[in-house]
Amino acid sequence: MTKVAGIRFKPAGKIYDFDSGAFVLKVGDSVIVETEQGLGLGVVTVPPETYEDPENKRNLKQIFRIATADDFRKRDENRILEQNAHNFCLECINNLDLKMNLFSVESTFDTAKLTFFYTADGRVDFRELVKLLVKEFRIRIEMRQVGIRNQSKQCGGIGRCGREICCSLFLNNFAPVSIKMAKEQGLSLNPTKISGLCGRLMCCLTFENDTYIALKSALPKTGKIIDTPKGNGKVIRQNVLNGSVSVILDDETEIEVDINPCRPKRNKS
Repeated sequence: MTKVAGIRFKPAGKIYDFDSGAFVLKVGDSVIVETEQGLGLGVVTVPPETYEDPENKRNLKQIFRIATADDFRKRDENRILEQNAHNFCLECINNLDLKMNLFSVESTFDTAKLTFFYTADGRVDFRELVKLLVKEFRIRIEMRQVGIRNQSKQCGGIGRCGREICCSLFLNNFAPVSIKMAKEQGLSLNPTKISGLCGRLMCCLTFENDTYIALKSALPKTGKIIDTPKGNGKVIRQNVLNGSVSVILDDETEIEVDINPCRPKRNKS
């Protein structure tokens, strides 16, 4: 049997499975784990569960130990290194006049590598930049170009709803978002009203999309002729949340009718 715990390295980051071995862990515990990049400090997000079939978990990395006070001091030292590296890299980018937007620097727990995250409109020749960084910090350097959504996820911020943006708060992955979702929900198609801090369509458009589709499927479609208590009329608008439709009658009068008494007009044979 294998005991598997879910470990997260960043807030709202992906949860990774690790073999917890004999450790007794609970949600919120900080642990040192073995990763492909060496040792890393993570937080238990999913408590250990026992799996009867170890074959599906045979390649799991081990939880090395529970984090100590020395590990937290090491983490604080790494954060100082990351900030210094960020400031130095920004200075080099300006001096080299590179068209890139550096927004984050991450160090491995053992400070064997620094990863610089940036966005750019196209490819960037950063060979000279890497030389300067290696000369300054004497460790392995990785430059990683990411999308604008990833930048918002890592930097965080406050959305137009007044709350912390979803991607940095709880979203693990980015679901596809389309303008059709805004249309389904009857939202304004003004880009400034349906775009997030990243400039892309807001992720929250996906949250209620399935519900809107289900509710709209129970309503007569726009343009359909239905029977109402005041006579036949044509549906000109669906009021999804009210469970009703707006209907224009033959005398050009517009009324709102609850869907329950509405019945599609049958074609005469």
